[in-house]
Amino acid sequence: MNADFTNVLIMLVPSLIIAVTAFYFFNSYTSNENRRRDVELHLKHAQQTLPLRLQAYERMALFLERITLGNLLARVTPRSDDKNTYEAQLISTIEQEFEHNLTQQIYISQNCWNVIMTSKNTSIQMIRQANMSEKVESAQKMREHLLNTLLESAPPTDAALLFLKNEVSQLW
Repeated sequence: MNADFTNVLIMLVPSLIIAVTAFYFFNSYTSNENRRRDVELHLKHAQQTLPLRLQAYERMALFLERITLGNLLARVTPRSDDKNTYEAQLISTIEQEFEHNLTQQIYISQNCWNVIMTSKNTSIQMIRQANMSEKVESAQKMREHLLNTLLESAPPTDAALLFLKNEVSQLW
């Protein structure tokens, strides 16, 4: 009986080694195929979303250019000489531009969105501060004050545009 058990064991050991080796190779092959499929899906998804993301970045760059105070002041002229009306008109224009591009946030990073929001809010704050200045008595004086402020420091949209451009360069 001991000899029969030894003979069976001698026959089973090579079979077990072959079975374990086959299982190992099958498992490796399966996991490699799953990874390959995941990579293919990721690449396919990236090919489909990259144009949408780039378009969102383009639209946000256009938004930032349109709300840059120099461009905004050139495009939005006062309807009257009342500085409060002009302040409301400028802020309304910025808010309308922003609302028009609100959906783009789903295609850009949260950090980029936060920088754009900060830029927008800082631009609005600059307009409000200009309106509250004692030197500003009319809409035309407010325009002059804002333009002088821009000569002294860069508009907040410049930093946002730089951030946006850097982020787009990382998409490649």
